Amino acid sequence: MPHDSEDIRKRFILTTTANYFELKPSSSLSDCRELNNFLDDGNEFVLAVIRNGKDLQLSNRIESGDSNEKVLVFFKLRPTVITEENLHQNVLVSSMLESPISTLYQAVRQVFAPVLLKDEKWSKAFDPKLQSLLSDLESGLGSVVRQSNPENSGKQSAKEENVLGILSPGDEFQYWADLAQSAEKASARDRAAHFLELFKPIEKDYSNLDSVALADAVELVDLTRDAVDDVWKQADHAPYSETRMQRLMDVIGGALGRYVQRKLSALKLWEDPFLSVRESLRTGMSVCEQWVNACEHLTGQVWKRYSPHPWKGDKHRPQGLSCLAQRLEEVVMIRTVHEKLLRLLPAGRQQAVSATRVFEPFSGLNPLHYNPYTEPLWKAAVGQFERAIGPAEHEIAGKLKACLGDVQDSPQQLLQAFQKHKELIRRPAISKELQSERETLLAKLLDYVKGLRTDFESRCHGAPGEKSGPLAGRNLPEVVNNIVWVRQLVLKVDDSIKISEALLSDLSGYRPFVRFSDDLQEQLRTYEQDQFEDWSRDILSGLSDPKAGISLQASNRVMELDHLDGKLKIQYSDRLVCLLREVRQLSALGFPIPAKILQAANTADKFYRQAIILKQASHTELFP
Repeated sequence: MPHDSEDIRKRFILTTTANYFELKPSSSLSDCRELNNFLDDGNEFVLAVIRNGKDLQLSNRIESGDSNEKVLVFFKLRPTVITEENLHQNVLVSSMLESPISTLYQAVRQVFAPVLLKDEKWSKAFDPKLQSLLSDLESGLGSVVRQSNPENSGKQSAKEENVLGILSPGDEFQYWADLAQSAEKASARDRAAHFLELFKPIEKDYSNLDSVALADAVELVDLTRDAVDDVWKQADHAPYSETRMQRLMDVIGGALGRYVQRKLSALKLWEDPFLSVRESLRTGMSVCEQWVNACEHLTGQVWKRYSPHPWKGDKHRPQGLSCLAQRLEEVVMIRTVHEKLLRLLPAGRQQAVSATRVFEPFSGLNPLHYNPYTEPLWKAAVGQFERAIGPAEHEIAGKLKACLGDVQDSPQQLLQAFQKHKELIRRPAISKELQSERETLLAKLLDYVKGLRTDFESRCHGAPGEKSGPLAGRNLPEVVNNIVWVRQLVLKVDDSIKISEALLSDLSGYRPFVRFSDDLQEQLRTYEQDQFEDWSRDILSGLSDPKAGISLQASNRVMELDHLDGKLKIQYSDRLVCLLREVRQLSALGFPIPAKILQAANTADKFYRQAIILKQASHTELFP
């Protein structure tokens, strides 16, 4: 038997242990009785290692300790003494986290079930009955993990805040399916079944996400947003836990991020045609950004104001998905800058920015693999790319300067030129050389926004269509026309802010410009809200005034006979027809219609349909 320091068997076990726990084992462990038993006794099958403070503790059995303890387990395939020759054929190594149940579940789910059930070679040799038992085992373990308390080593728990077992959207859906069958109280089973029903519109797609085309994934995100909104706002049962919703948003974000990565993995990002790469990456970005925005909007605004079940925590943002979207945007920007440089450089200079040369720093890197470990490598590669295109950028800056100089007297053409070349103008070197031209654009934008304010203030008190009134749309009620008009002004101001933010944010006049624009937008939004509130007050007042032409009761007559001339008259005013249009259009614009007005509109709609039918019938009888 070799000396301990030369014992290959012990060195393997102690080195593996040291690497796992990031802790150097004490010298006494090499002569530990438990280690010797495991190696030298054919009847000893297990060696478990746990951390005890700054020391490591070895045992020949796995103790049921703290669920937060990490356990490293060495175990034998056969009852034999371990030698240097059979060491790597007879010793298996496994770590154990959270609980034995959780570890077994993840091992079956991630390793053994895919190999034994999906791999063509092994699935053919594996008895179908055993395949079924393995599937049942995975399902049963998953149910326990999803409903377990991690602090109690896998014991069943009724606390919905214990969400560590939820690793995918499917886990969450299955959690409620399990609870709908196994909960002790009927009310809990009904509640779980209700949540399961609300998730049904998206459950199938998430169970087979790769079958969804990338272009259709944006629609899936919309459906997902509606589903989680319905789950949060449901009032038939006890509300959905905030901790659980936050976890669900994260696992949905994780699933969408991995899906986007898989869909884009077939692209050769630096070699495939620019337009196809840009289109695919933008679609992937849209999927990521749409879910991030949905989470932020729901938790930061919609649910914050939802008094029956308000969101109490901070606005939630799926960080990993947000970072992936940012990485995709960087790739699009790099490809776009390169494409524009090629177009603007003369043929003799294009070789200086050939794809082979400038994209060489990215060889060996996969931009789709975003994580904190790859970020430094990515930034270094981007830095090398920027240095490679530096001389070409300097040359292009002169061309852009001349181009912008030719149109600086025309604000519209100047803005169009900046927008056309914005990706290049945002480059630090080019931006610096175009300082004067950017100052000119900022001055023009300020004049433009001031003109919008002057036009608004001169028209806001007039009637639509008049010279001193809001611009009139076709067949729009006055309140709707005014709101549509002012929203168009808001969009124009917003466009000016966006172009200034992208190209002019380093200029001294940028902040004053943004403050002025923000003040104008606030003024416009106040006008919009005032228009709606004035309309609401007028309608509510009119509903209680029989002479206003909009007061209708279910007992009113839709039509009556005029005893003087013998003609049938329809008891339905034009104002009621207009009210129906106003309610429909204001609702479509996102305004919360007061309940009393909604009720009146619904009643009016019923009367209107009856009136139309009766009018047609009376005309048919009078003029056969």
